[in-house]
Amino acid sequence: MPRTRLPSGGETDRPLRELPAAAIRHMFRNGYRAEDLWSDLLAGMVVGVVALPLAMALSIASGVPPQYGLYTAIVAGSVIALLGGSRFQVSGPTAAFVVLLAPISAQFGIGGLLLATFGAGLILLALGLARLGTLIQFVPYPVTTGFTTGIAVVIATLQIEDFLGLSIASMPPHYAERVIAIFGALPTARLEEIAIGILTLMALLLWPRFSTRLPAPLVALPLGAAAAALLQHLAPHLEVATIQSQFSYLVDGAVIPGIPNLPPMFGWPWSQPGAGGEPFELSFGLVRDLAPSAFAIAMLGAIESLLSAVVADGMTGTKHDPNAELIAQGVGNIVAPFFGGIAATGAIARTATGIRAGARSPMASIFHAAFVLAAMVALSRLLGLLPMASLAALLLVVAWNMSEVNHFGHIVRVAPRSDVFVLLTCFGLTVTFDMVVSVTAGVLLAALLFMRRMALLSSAQLLGPEHAAITPPLPPGVLVYDIGGPLFFGAAQKAMSALDTVEDGVRTIVLDLRDVPAMDATALVGLESALTRLHRMGVLVILAGVQPQPAQVLARAELRDEEGKLVVRESFEEAIAAARRS
Repeated sequence: MPRTRLPSGGETDRPLRELPAAAIRHMFRNGYRAEDLWSDLLAGMVVGVVALPLAMALSIASGVPPQYGLYTAIVAGSVIALLGGSRFQVSGPTAAFVVLLAPISAQFGIGGLLLATFGAGLILLALGLARLGTLIQFVPYPVTTGFTTGIAVVIATLQIEDFLGLSIASMPPHYAERVIAIFGALPTARLEEIAIGILTLMALLLWPRFSTRLPAPLVALPLGAAAAALLQHLAPHLEVATIQSQFSYLVDGAVIPGIPNLPPMFGWPWSQPGAGGEPFELSFGLVRDLAPSAFAIAMLGAIESLLSAVVADGMTGTKHDPNAELIAQGVGNIVAPFFGGIAATGAIARTATGIRAGARSPMASIFHAAFVLAAMVALSRLLGLLPMASLAALLLVVAWNMSEVNHFGHIVRVAPRSDVFVLLTCFGLTVTFDMVVSVTAGVLLAALLFMRRMALLSSAQLLGPEHAAITPPLPPGVLVYDIGGPLFFGAAQKAMSALDTVEDGVRTIVLDLRDVPAMDATALVGLESALTRLHRMGVLVILAGVQPQPAQVLARAELRDEEGKLVVRESFEEAIAAARRS
């Protein structure tokens, strides 16, 4: 099926009723043939193979049993695909969420994590309905690169425990303390775990050199499981930690090791266990405590999803609808917790894998969810044999891929020093504190630096009477000030300060506003103050070349023509003519 663009302007002009399932609607409008279905089915299976171990590994890294990651890929993955605005987006648990979800699950338990996910879904839905999807593009690149690389470092650090088989009673919540705990536990490292981890890691890194048709995890993880089984057979005293040995579930009061071979079942999120396995108690105070976490999940989910959709657009030449995608992400995160699903967002690597495998529509993502469901039901016992060291190796590769080391280094080498400062600040805050602090500080710093740059561009220049742009020369007592750049609170004072001193004998001042595309309240107050001062001196002020936005601001402030005090003209030539007559 040809990959055509969504209608231009769809992000803002599409009626609200057409936002849900925008990509599916577009698919059927352009025709969906049997060969498209077959391509989507094959692509969905390939993505499912990649997503299956990742969903379990990311769930474990987030502090919850592996089946919750599978539930997320199944439920949220299919719901978001059905309702989304990107034809190729694959959604599910992602590595970026780990640093957010792990502290939530540790403090509030699975029930708290599911409730925070539900709250994040409501926020995402509200963002989409309010058509705020395009605002995500205003998050600067150094901010996203900084916190993404920081997240990768934290994820990689968290995997060292399982990769080396360390014995750590409880992993501390802060990064520096985690590093100290890991170093302190190095004497407990077990060679069998290290061997399995290295074997899996080498297979993950080397297999793509031999074949790209078969995903590396499909080769590396079974190889790790087979090596662990062989090792335990040859040396029964050696015990390699697996999903089956580390996790279990209850059925009719009986504890069964591994993961359940059942599809996601409906249940109230607050019926899940709280911290330490204690009963979860829903209260207003708990909801209030979880609100910041829900907001953080929503913001990261919005950024990650729309970045993934942009990557998909670049690979396919299509155009996604950001508001429809946010609505879908919201609904997916609202529905998933009722089936045990944790936070979900668009996954860049899985989306790109689907495109390379021949995906043609959202049906590929739906088939990926169906594949994960089938594997969970039919292969749960085999999945339980996957070594924890192998899953840690997989996440180490994921962390390396998401670290964007090349981009990080490129920005440090060539970007302006202010952008490098923002990048390093976001990176450091993400590692030291968390992503919420990092993004908040990064956006604030970037905004302040942007305002500083705009202030440098804004100016007020006195044009001499013999200026080439004005012929013939203006009569004595008439001055022209050329105001350049947007007038906002960061630049207005600098531009208006040029009017503080006016020589004797000046009777008319023309303010050339042709290069002022916008002005805010601060600029308006500065202009009003300058006008009042000049009026007292008996100076007529003529505003020339006023653009639409400044004209609206002036109109609301009731700044209009006033005999002997103020003249407003849209045309610079008309303003100069008025100055000659003054």
